[in-house]
Amino acid sequence: MWEINLSNIKDLQVGIDRIEQKKLLLDTKRPMAQVALERLREGLNLEWTYNSTSIEGNTLTLNETRVVLQDGMTVKGKSMREHVEVANHHDAISYLEGLVSSDAPLRAREVLDLHELVMLKLEKLYAGRFRNAGVRITGANFSPPNAQKVSDMIDELVDYVNENEQGLSPIILATIFHHRFVWIHPFFDGNGRTVRLAMNLMLMRKGYPPAIILKNDRNKYYAALNKDRASNGSHAKLLLLMMQAVERSLDIYLSMYPDGVEYRPISNIVEESQVPYGQEYVSLLARQGKIDAYKEGRNWFTTEDAIVEYMANRQRKRDV
Repeated sequence: MWEINLSNIKDLQVGIDRIEQKKLLLDTKRPMAQVALERLREGLNLEWTYNSTSIEGNTLTLNETRVVLQDGMTVKGKSMREHVEVANHHDAISYLEGLVSSDAPLRAREVLDLHELVMLKLEKLYAGRFRNAGVRITGANFSPPNAQKVSDMIDELVDYVNENEQGLSPIILATIFHHRFVWIHPFFDGNGRTVRLAMNLMLMRKGYPPAIILKNDRNKYYAALNKDRASNGSHAKLLLLMMQAVERSLDIYLSMYPDGVEYRPISNIVEESQVPYGQEYVSLLARQGKIDAYKEGRNWFTTEDAIVEYMANRQRKRDV
């Protein structure tokens, strides 16, 4: 078994607990009206496809991705490969959604099927097949293992997350899966899109909405993968990004209900309320997962209550 360092993860437990509470709250509110649910699902799936393909270099904008997927049109000045990438990813999500209804354990065959859909019409020989030769990753601080070890390593990883002998939360487990999968790098191409699909299959089978890593966090995402790998198997940086992604989707779902909490830009809250903190400090708390917040584009959204709760908890710790 590879080394897994969970010590730094303990610092994020408050955020994990908050997310678990939101997930339980969402469970009590279901089902949502079918029309609203379908519209929300379509919107998130569009965002998921746009962000995941953009992280890998696709230059289609969110609106252009919508035109390709919903209207079946081509976008002038964009390559045919980019059109195929978003269509493939959208089809892979549809396949994934068909698997979610089952609470069955993750299978290596499902991962291969997701990769085949991601690479359909892009890679004839190796779509849905593990690589059979070595690869080098530009900018990475690691070398993937020998190709002969890939199949056994993926089986070992799948067994690890299915057995979950440490009783880890689904978010931590999905993060470890993601981290290890990227290191194994089982395919010649399409590893990133495939692992983000597979980790969401794990989360969605446990009742979570999809965790969408945002394009704007691309550099932070890659830095987290590299930094965590260089720090004795720690997963803290990647876990924080995963937590933010899951919480953002949960907040979007919860906001669809009549009694949903209204989140506002941090800049507005600081200007309009009596909180004693400046915008930069509150934004730092959001980035660190210390307050209830989520990101849209480059802006962070939170509530005044979340800041007040943080202040109260901080005061209690001082009084102890």
